Amino acid sequence: MSNIWQTHKMSIIALFALVLVALSTVVIIPETHQAVKIRTGEPVAVINRFEPNEPFGSTGAGLWYRIPIIERIQTVDRRILDLDMERETVLSNDQQRLEVDAYARFRIYDPVLFVERVGSEDLLRGQLAQILTSVLRQELGRRTFASLLTAERGNAMNNIRDALDTQARQYGAQVLDVRIKRADLPQGTPLQAAFTRMESERQEEAETIRAGGRRDAQIIRAEAEAEAAEIYADAYNKDPGFYDFFRAMESYRRTFGPARAGENAENVGESSVILSPDNEYLRQFRGGR
Repeated sequence: MSNIWQTHKMSIIALFALVLVALSTVVIIPETHQAVKIRTGEPVAVINRFEPNEPFGSTGAGLWYRIPIIERIQTVDRRILDLDMERETVLSNDQQRLEVDAYARFRIYDPVLFVERVGSEDLLRGQLAQILTSVLRQELGRRTFASLLTAERGNAMNNIRDALDTQARQYGAQVLDVRIKRADLPQGTPLQAAFTRMESERQEEAETIRAGGRRDAQIIRAEAEAEAAEIYADAYNKDPGFYDFFRAMESYRRTFGPARAGENAENVGESSVILSPDNEYLRQFRGGR
């Protein structure tokens, strides 16, 4: 072995150097990443670029080659990435201090722009976190705390997402979604005061609805009574005799008849009335004479 080493030392060293150079030219791009080939500081190609309509395995992942020293490969994640914002204190439109936790989902769709302007996913997260905090303060500052408990919260999230997406595209990223995990009042007196105020507002709203119901009921009752009076008047004009008979029978039923559903049996149908046979009230018993 020593003779072989001595005889072919230079050839063996050259062979190892050649193997190392060959290995340094080979780059493996995984399916989960895209890559930018940079030559002397300038991006020249994108490998395994994310395409929305292309299935995995058909966009160029696998073995690629580069020229050592002259070219380098920077990989960029092509999956959906998370951005968790630290808890922030936000002042709502009704002057309530809210403790807000939010998160966003984004994807790097332009790796060249990303490499030129940011170059690191951690730096991109830092930039987006600052923008998200600012946009969140502006949007929630225009809304009341109570509105965040209704469907209006969805509109606020859409506005925040659109504003953040506009800024993120300057770095080659696309914001897919923004959500608020928690939006709570600070513990203690502010929280209890908010609950008390919300309860009072709901009671006032309920009383307003009840008052409107009573008003509508009075209007309906008055209209019904007016319509009934008109019907009675028309009936009287058509047949005064029948109308007089009907009203008398109704009076007799209420005076002498049994109690109907909803009437007090103690006060209906148990009174004693003493009248002479020729009393005007009993004339219908005499055939209307």
